[in-house]
Amino acid sequence: MFDFEAALNLISGRTIVCVGDLMLDDFVYGEVSRISPEAPAPVLAVTRSDLVAGGAGNVARNIAGLGARCVFIGVVGDDEAGRLLAAKLGSEPLIESHLIVDPSRPTTRKVRFVSEHYSTHLLRADWELAKPVDGATETAVLERVLEVLRRAASIVLSDYAKGALTPRVIRAVIDAAEKLGKPVIVDPKGKDFAIYRGATLITPNRHELAEVTRHAVATEADIASAAAALNRTVGSQAVLVTRSEAGMSLVPARGEPVHVAAYPVKVRDVSGAGDTVVATLAAMLAVDTAFEPAMRAANAAAAVVVGKRGTATVSAAELRSRILPAASLAPEEKIIFDWSVLDERLPQWRQQGLRVGFTNGCFDILHPGHIKLLARARAACDRLVVGLNSDASVRGLKGEGRPMQSVHARAEVLAALEAVDLVVVFEQDTPLDLISRIRPMVLVKGGDYLREQVVGHEIVERDGGEVILVDLVPGFSTTRIVAKSREPRAG
Repeated sequence: MFDFEAALNLISGRTIVCVGDLMLDDFVYGEVSRISPEAPAPVLAVTRSDLVAGGAGNVARNIAGLGARCVFIGVVGDDEAGRLLAAKLGSEPLIESHLIVDPSRPTTRKVRFVSEHYSTHLLRADWELAKPVDGATETAVLERVLEVLRRAASIVLSDYAKGALTPRVIRAVIDAAEKLGKPVIVDPKGKDFAIYRGATLITPNRHELAEVTRHAVATEADIASAAAALNRTVGSQAVLVTRSEAGMSLVPARGEPVHVAAYPVKVRDVSGAGDTVVATLAAMLAVDTAFEPAMRAANAAAAVVVGKRGTATVSAAELRSRILPAASLAPEEKIIFDWSVLDERLPQWRQQGLRVGFTNGCFDILHPGHIKLLARARAACDRLVVGLNSDASVRGLKGEGRPMQSVHARAEVLAALEAVDLVVVFEQDTPLDLISRIRPMVLVKGGDYLREQVVGHEIVERDGGEVILVDLVPGFSTTRIVAKSREPRAG
């Protein structure tokens, strides 16, 4: 039996090179409440906008999210979108980006207009020049790739047919990787996959497979036959076919096909899910994982990101919680930094008729007063969510020198407690936004507050819930413990 836990632990020590078409993904969210009088089209009242690195940039972000170091090579224009992408990738500690600036072309940008409530994509507008880069840019890309290739445990070619991956670049990278014994994973595009000849693993979707092989792909047997034909054309070791909500099919050049079903999850947005699949495959192959367990990990990773908004990433903790049996999961599976994960967990609990409770705090140094509060809170509900102030939030509330422990340390301690079902980190001074998102039926706070002083009490009571105040344990206070620890010792 394959040891996924061991493989996930090894990923953080690996470097993966990713080369491909970089783009700026702009998600404009809002609510549709009326039809425009000027034209029969919905009017989107914009509420927010998210800008993220997409395309090959999203592959890089997912690689980093899993804990590996990513060396990324891509092309941008000399424009604001290119500078935004450079800044975003530059802010990622695990991504080493090498961006070639080509003033003759715009940075590829995709703007998606999305209904906030239903996650429905209403319209997409693209700015791009979908043709091969010029000779000078091509040479610059190739030089950068060949400089870093020896550092790689695996290589990704993320082809969106925007021009960064010319036939010359593809050929040179695959040939160099073969000489070095490095696996190459290709996310292909176009009608001639022969340009990827010699790649280790190629990952078309069902539609791409049908188009490039001119085979039927209606059944699993059809897919296996078409993928086998592609294997022969490309000379790859395996073809992995993504089948959207139907799952995935792995067809090795030698051996039997393996078909896996998709996880039964609520799909919020499929944007960039293919990037997550390729990144996960690259991470697993980087630690010498066989094709079948690598596919199963990629299938689990895809199930995580389709439940999030926009072009999203998967973390090692999220992948671990999806793929490993519940009994073997570390407490970190309870820890949430990305609030969109709540949109999956909370509906599941409510569908089961479970009563959700909430409390919050800094929990800098856990003491008996905290334990009593958490135990009483859990006794009043079926599932307890603990809001945890981020380091910056604690510093703003308590002053310099606090917190004594990082948010990761504090979250791990809380998550290890049986009374706690989820730990959600918030950056704000108060948990009001988080309470509005969770809509708990029980809100618990220490007895040093009056009911009217408890942040979020109006929301909970308006929904028919209750506010519970728990008596303090005399003599226990984090502030007092910190002050006492700083007192000079006698003698």
